[in-house]
Amino acid sequence: MAEEKKVEAVAEPAPKAEKAKVAPAKKEAPKAEVKKVVFAAPTAHDYEVVKDPRITEKSMAQLQNANKVTVKVADGANKLEIKESFQRLYGAKVIGVNVVNQRPKEKTRGGKYKGAVSGFKKAIITLAEGNAIDLFKE
Repeated sequence: MAEEKKVEAVAEPAPKAEKAKVAPAKKEAPKAEVKKVVFAAPTAHDYEVVKDPRITEKSMAQLQNANKVTVKVADGANKLEIKESFQRLYGAKVIGVNVVNQRPKEKTRGGKYKGAVSGFKKAIITLAEGNAIDLFKE
């Protein structure tokens, strides 16, 4: 009795229950494929409407964080015209366009000479999720 061997209980797996017959599952519809939107080729008018990107600290932060691009546009351009031109030029889907008229500013040079920075119209364009453009292509 001094040396009693402990008997370890070996757990035997429970017998597997028979699986109930299940009707075959209905075929699921294939997942919606993301279709790439193809825009028409840009025209000369598109280059007149969307002129050049505005590169500032604020616009670069918006580009990285909110997927918004700031560009200088023609003075007579409306939102729809800007949207269509931008989509054709850059091939990116546009969700929204906000337009701002920058006023001209007077500047002095050395306290004696006066000049002016001309006013312009700029557009802040919101791109669709998953779209991005590279403003610094070489």
